[in-house]
Amino acid sequence: MNDIKILWVDDEIDLLKPHILFLKAKGYEVETCNNGYDAIELVSSRPFDLIILDEMMPGMTGLETLPKIKELRPTTPVIMVTKSEEENIMDKAVGSKIADYIIKPVNPNQVLLSIKKNVLSHQLVTEQTTADYRSEFGKISSALSEARTFADWTSIYKKLATWEVELTESSDEGVREILAYQKNEANNEFSKFVRANYLKWFTDKSGDAPVLSQNLMREKVFPVVDENPKVTFILIDNFRYDQWRVINHILHNIFDIEKEDFYCSILPTATQYARNAVFSGLTPLAIDKIMPDLWKNDNEEGGKNQYEEDFLRRQLQSLGKSYNLYFEKIVRLDAGKRLIDTINKVYNADFSVIVYNFLDILSHARTETEIIRELAEDEAAYRSLTRSWFEHSDLLVIMKLLAEKGHTVILTSDHGTIRVDNPVKVQGDRETSPNLRYKTGRNLAFNNKEVFAITKPEEAHLPKSNITSTYIFAYNRDFFVYPTNTNHYVRYYKNTFQHGGISMEEMIVPFIVLKPKR
Repeated sequence: MNDIKILWVDDEIDLLKPHILFLKAKGYEVETCNNGYDAIELVSSRPFDLIILDEMMPGMTGLETLPKIKELRPTTPVIMVTKSEEENIMDKAVGSKIADYIIKPVNPNQVLLSIKKNVLSHQLVTEQTTADYRSEFGKISSALSEARTFADWTSIYKKLATWEVELTESSDEGVREILAYQKNEANNEFSKFVRANYLKWFTDKSGDAPVLSQNLMREKVFPVVDENPKVTFILIDNFRYDQWRVINHILHNIFDIEKEDFYCSILPTATQYARNAVFSGLTPLAIDKIMPDLWKNDNEEGGKNQYEEDFLRRQLQSLGKSYNLYFEKIVRLDAGKRLIDTINKVYNADFSVIVYNFLDILSHARTETEIIRELAEDEAAYRSLTRSWFEHSDLLVIMKLLAEKGHTVILTSDHGTIRVDNPVKVQGDRETSPNLRYKTGRNLAFNNKEVFAITKPEEAHLPKSNITSTYIFAYNRDFFVYPTNTNHYVRYYKNTFQHGGISMEEMIVPFIVLKPKR
C-alpha cells in the first residue's frame, strides 16, 4: 500500500492535516496543494494513483480544474469533495467522470473507504476471490467423489466455470494452477461417468437421465413458446457456459434471466449430429432411417447441416404445433446486418429461430490462422475475444431490438468446445472420419483404455456407414492423431479448440431463458 500516491487539493488544506496524517499512518503517500493551478502543474509533472479535489476553491474551482486534470491523466480516479449536494453540481461532476464524491465535513474513515473502493478494489476483490476459492476447493473435491447424476455434474461444472471466470484477473498464479488441476480431474471423472452411463440414457425411465439433444425442443423449448406470445430461439454454435458468464452482464440492462439451466449434447458433440438432433427431435440413427435422403454420413460428400429448417418444421408438425415460424441461419458476417434490415420477419413470427455460427468460425480460425491463435491463446483469452465480439456484434443489436418488442429469448447451443493438448494415436483407413475428437470407420485400431468405443452404433442411436462401423470418442483434452507424420499434426493442433468428444465443456450445454426488462 505504501506505493499508492495521493494528491489532495483543497484551499483549506492546513485544516485537513489530521486527515492527511491518518492516511499516512495507513501507509499512503499524500501530497497536497491549495489551488487548482498548482494541482494541474503537479499532475502534469508526475502521476498519482488518486486525486482528492475540493469542489469550491477560489480562483479556479474544482469543477473547472477537473476537466484539465482529466485531459492530462484521463484514467486517474478523482474524488470530489463538496459542501453541497445540489443536483446540478453533482450532474456536472459526474458528467466529468469523477470516481466518487464526499460531502463535507470530511470523515477520515469515509475518505479511506473511498480510496479503497477506487484504488484497491481490484486487489481486494482478487484477494478475497482467491481466498474464497481456496476454501471452496475441498467442497468441490468432495462433490467430485459423490457425483452420481448428470444434475450433480452440471452443478460441479457450473462452479468450476464460475471460478475460472472469477479468477481470470487473479495475480495468484498458484491458485489458477490449482483450479486447472481440479478442472482436469473433474473432466477425467466426468469422462468415466459418461462411459458408464451414456448408453443407458436413451432408455432410462428413472428421471436421472439428462435432457438429450433430440429432446431439447420438446422438453425445454416448446413449453416456453406455449407460455409466451413471442419467442426467439438463438442457437450459437460452440457456445459454452463460461462464455455465457462473460456476456451476461452486457445483457443485464436489457433482459432479466428467467432461467439458467443445462441440457446434454449427444455424442458426437459435433454439429452434424447434435444440431440435426436438436431440430429434428430425432436421434441421428432415426434421421438416417426416416429421411435417408437428408442425412449424410461422415464419409459422404456434401454439406451435413443443410436441412435444419426442414427438420424443425417436420418436428412441429409431428407434435401438432402450429406456430408461425421464422427460421434464419447466420453463417456469414454480413447476414446479421441483412437480418437487422428485415427484422420485421422476426417480429411477425410466434416462434423465431436464429442459428449463429460465429463462435464456430472463430474456433476454426484459431486453428488455421496464426493471429487468431495469438489473440485466443487460452481459455481466458478465448472468453475475452467472445465478449469483445458480442459487444460489437449484430447479434447484440438483434437482441436489443427483440427486447424492445417484448420477445422472450432463449439462448443455447448444440455443443461446446474444449482446448486440446494431449495427442492419442489411432489408426484408420481412408474412409475414417477426419474429426480430431471422434472417429468413425470400419478398420479403427486404438487402445481401448484411452477412448470411449462404441462397437454397436445402434446402441448409441448412431448410423453406420458400413456393417462393421465403430465410433470412438476422445476424453477430456485428448485429440486423435495418426502414427504417420504425428509430430506435424501435434504441433498444428495442440492447444486448439475442438469438439466432438467427451468433456464437461462439450456436453454440458447452457440453456438460458431471457425476459425483456419492463
